[in-house]
Amino acid sequence: MRLDVVTIFPEYLEPLNVSLVGKARARGQLNVHVHDLRSWTHDRHHTVDDTPYGGGPGMVMKTDPWGDALDSVLADGYETGAREPALIVPTPSGRPFTQELAVHLSERPWLIFTPARYEGIDRRVVDEYAARIPVYEVSIGDYVLAGGEAAVLVVTEAVARLLPGVLGNAESHRDDSFAPGAMAGLLEGPVYTKPPVWRDRGIPEVLLSGHHGRIARWRRDEALRRTTANRPDLIERCDPRAFDKKDREMLSVLGWEPDPAGEPYGRFWRRTGGVEE
Repeated sequence: MRLDVVTIFPEYLEPLNVSLVGKARARGQLNVHVHDLRSWTHDRHHTVDDTPYGGGPGMVMKTDPWGDALDSVLADGYETGAREPALIVPTPSGRPFTQELAVHLSERPWLIFTPARYEGIDRRVVDEYAARIPVYEVSIGDYVLAGGEAAVLVVTEAVARLLPGVLGNAESHRDDSFAPGAMAGLLEGPVYTKPPVWRDRGIPEVLLSGHHGRIARWRRDEALRRTTANRPDLIERCDPRAFDKKDREMLSVLGWEPDPAGEPYGRFWRRTGGVEE
């Protein structure tokens, strides 16, 4: 996979040299290029922003530096054999970045990131490239950062760990929160390691039982319990067909039941009166 990042703060992307992403780069699984947007400016102050049309506070990133930069990155990528680029635009007004989207992006061969600063990039830049290549406007959460570089790091790490051979154990992400399959729409439960007792705190006996079926059931129940406590909105949206009899029994204990009237509204479960403390 090839990754290109165009930014006015290249040093912000130094974490791409460490941990799993850094190792993937060293092994040649990721081909990462970080570009300084100011290299495509043509004035002595290397100006990348201007006042917004219509007035108002803040500044807007200019069209020409971004257009010249992206044209250059695309030309270089095509010349070196990259294919099927997609533009990733981090923005609070984008679609939520989810594990499902991370899986989708991990299947693409080339991602180009455009982390903005100030009030964002002139909209015409996004519209121009959306007419040429796929564009994903993504948000990592319902909050606003000073710039999009942190979002680039988040998306890159989420995507890179899904590439074949990046994780030491290919099964490591199977039971992650939100992982496709059995964990879709659920949070992972608690995990434990040695020693068996720490500061008078033990671990659940079932994890020492060696009974794989009971351990799997416990982990599933804990995932349901944690999701109910921390993200009840996820339970509401889960299709009842995704749960077996034991899942339904646990959800009933936790104070949930299927909501026959909720489906048209994207809601499949509802709270009952007996929510467990």
